[in-house]
Amino acid sequence: MDNGKSSNPLMSLPGAIILAGVIIAGAIFLTSGNSFVKKVEVGDIDDRDRGASAASLDKMDPITSADHILGSPDAPVKIVVYSDLECPFCKLFHEGTILKVADQYSKTGKVAIVFRHFPLDNLHSKARKEAAAAECAAQLGGNDAFWKYVNKIYEITPSNNGLDLAKLPEIAAGIGLDSAAFNICLESGQFDQRIQKDFQNAIATGGNGTPWSIIIDPDGKAAPINGMVDFGYMKAVVDSMI
Repeated sequence: MDNGKSSNPLMSLPGAIILAGVIIAGAIFLTSGNSFVKKVEVGDIDDRDRGASAASLDKMDPITSADHILGSPDAPVKIVVYSDLECPFCKLFHEGTILKVADQYSKTGKVAIVFRHFPLDNLHSKARKEAAAAECAAQLGGNDAFWKYVNKIYEITPSNNGLDLAKLPEIAAGIGLDSAAFNICLESGQFDQRIQKDFQNAIATGGNGTPWSIIIDPDGKAAPINGMVDFGYMKAVVDSMI
């Protein structure tokens, strides 16, 4: 399920999150305890957001050098995004929020974006193949090539399985990768296990739709962001942390 219409209980960081809530007047309403819910109207879809407990967030795989990181790995704030490359709300979130956060904060070392795969096979049968293609881009061209590849997929896909998979080698060639080596990699299945590991970790941490994100503050405390939120919302949260 794509979580385009989302409600986000951010329970682990009450001080910072409540401050962010005050900044975004009218978009947030307080709930019981020290949490709040933000409504984001982006589509009439089923909303089954139940949030995530601190215990489930603790199951997030540690961020390592094997991750795809935009920005400094030592940034005080980290946003781990579990995403489906054919999810329309992931596309909006990536282009309208994540890349803007990266442009404003990652270049100055304040925020790191971590991309992990969360392909929803029952909705987007092409998403795993596209995830494997992004991993092949990383293998052949490094971290920069991974981000260029993901950016291009989100740029050109109509979403909801709308991308012609024949475009995958063309995207690789367009960012300067060797097409023959890319095709060999793509057909090898060598990244199937990694993609499945990301998928399982998203579920283990409480993800039940895409995009599913976990934001980590400078003290290492984590909070969930379930669904697509806009740049203003994310900026307020990040500013309150740093």
